[in-house]
Amino acid sequence: MIKVENLTKQFGNKRAVDGISFSVERGEVLGFLGPNGAGKSTTMRMITGYLPPTKGNITVGGYDIVEQPISAKKLIGYLPENAPAYTDMTVHGFLDFAAEIRGLRGDAKKSAINRVVDLCFLKSVLHQNVDTLSKGYRHRTCFAQSIIHDPDVLVLDEPTDGLDPNQKHEIRQLIRKMGEKKAIIFSTHILEEVDAVCSRAIIIDRGAIVANGTPAELRRKSEWAGAVTLRLNNVAENVVQQKLNQLRAAKRISTATNGNRVTVTVFPRTAGDGDLTREVIEATNGWQVEELRTEEGRLDEVFRTITMPDTKS
Repeated sequence: MIKVENLTKQFGNKRAVDGISFSVERGEVLGFLGPNGAGKSTTMRMITGYLPPTKGNITVGGYDIVEQPISAKKLIGYLPENAPAYTDMTVHGFLDFAAEIRGLRGDAKKSAINRVVDLCFLKSVLHQNVDTLSKGYRHRTCFAQSIIHDPDVLVLDEPTDGLDPNQKHEIRQLIRKMGEKKAIIFSTHILEEVDAVCSRAIIIDRGAIVANGTPAELRRKSEWAGAVTLRLNNVAENVVQQKLNQLRAAKRISTATNGNRVTVTVFPRTAGDGDLTREVIEATNGWQVEELRTEEGRLDEVFRTITMPDTKS
């Protein structure tokens, strides 16, 4: 439904997006991650036709966004960052306007407004002016306009920004449900949303894609993927360090002592190496082990490792 090929955007001497390529299929929710200034919003603006690309091609539902903009944009629902709206309109008036410009009339328009009001929990503020709304309700209103025409493609820039925890949960549930039938791409700074909503995620840094995969695939890039953490009782820390450092599958270990207890994490030489758990169990035979668990990879650690300049080779 969305196909991006060799997309580049140049602003003067600055290359904001640098030759990226990816696709999003129907039934897929793609998380778009990256630090501030990485090129996320610029990419989304080009996908929606708001900005023209310097180079490259974008098709939406088979239509070229530059050559066939009307046909492509009919398929898109767009929530820009900062949730812009006409503040002198009521919520109902704004949604009525959004439905009109999407070509909805009569009963179809009324049905569409009622549908998004229910989906986005806007009934209590329907006749308030947009400028009187809280940030959360304003964001819900702008989200509602993006789905009022039931589009096949959704492009959402920070869709949970400014929402309280309950509202974030509601929007995430809604995105996940809509993602069963639509192609959705949304940007976020909240890594927990990747696990909560996304079927796949892309990390972009300085205009280039630096990682692309399912949440599980990205976690496997973490140093923590397959690490073994255990809590021991009545074993000296130096004994633990000496023995576990000798394991073939161990890259390094980290220990902390609290009274008679030692907590140790053994990091695998190869991420996700299942042999490490077996080696740790064999090495600790005869010790008093209170807890032993295998760690999943950590998305935040993967994100920092990939995007922090001082961690790159």
